[in-house]
Amino acid sequence: MNWISEWALPKIQTWLGRKEVPDNLWHQCTACGQMIFQKDLDRNLHVCPHCGHHMRVSAMRRIEYTLDAGFQRIELPKAPADPLRFRDQRKYADRLKEAQLKGGMDDAVAVAHGAIDGRRAVVAAFEFSFMAGSMGAGVGEALVTAAKLAVLQDAPLIVFTASGGARMQEGAVSLMQMPRTVIATQMVKEAGLPFIVVLCDPTTGGVTASFAMLGDLQIAEPNALIGFAGARVIEQTVREKLPEGFQRAEYLLQHGILDMVVHRSEMRATLSRVISLLRERRPAEPLAEEPVELAAPPPPAPAA
Repeated sequence: MNWISEWALPKIQTWLGRKEVPDNLWHQCTACGQMIFQKDLDRNLHVCPHCGHHMRVSAMRRIEYTLDAGFQRIELPKAPADPLRFRDQRKYADRLKEAQLKGGMDDAVAVAHGAIDGRRAVVAAFEFSFMAGSMGAGVGEALVTAAKLAVLQDAPLIVFTASGGARMQEGAVSLMQMPRTVIATQMVKEAGLPFIVVLCDPTTGGVTASFAMLGDLQIAEPNALIGFAGARVIEQTVREKLPEGFQRAEYLLQHGILDMVVHRSEMRATLSRVISLLRERRPAEPLAEEPVELAAPPPPAPAA
């Protein structure tokens, strides 16, 4: 980063006549290390144009990428804050308030309803920057609310997951959200509506062990980390070296865990096509009429 601060920024300031240069003008890819102009990164949906690495994006950005303009974000029910009055190095209540002020969200999931290419849909997206997208009572309440809204609007439910798992500061309360979210998915399925899960980087722990693997269609972004326990824990348990790419989206696709791995630029079109296939009934094509062969008349009887 030294060449940017010592050479690039002074040059830019000279060109602009000593105007203030925004700090977020450039972004460094965490995979290949290449510098990317922020406008190019936004235009490319936060996918590195050099190596194709899919960077983490906010919950609202995912919703904007997915739904048509004019969607509506819904207000979610308030969950009990700090039900166990937990404290480690800091109070959980203080951590929660800090995350809420920083991200402008009450918890780690945002829910909106609208349309994808004119087809109704309800979308719930995880915010990984909110305490690693961990699933507590607020997240469970959000997913149950999203499922009820999908049933009410007769629309598919699409969930974008990005989570480190259950929220340890809520103890058993966070574990209770696993069966709650499973019941929520069952509500959608019993209504005859598609439940689609898009697994983003990372999706781990209690989220993977509950609703995230119950989709009618399992989609993932390229190279997304998907699993329950960490690779090191698994290696120590089975005492074997794990194969290369273990717990990555492409590996899971090869082994039948996923249905698709879809580039972010193709995700919206893919979801639109899937909803069309699952929801829109097409008239049956008439059967082709086969020519009917008439039987030849019997030969005349010989004269007596």
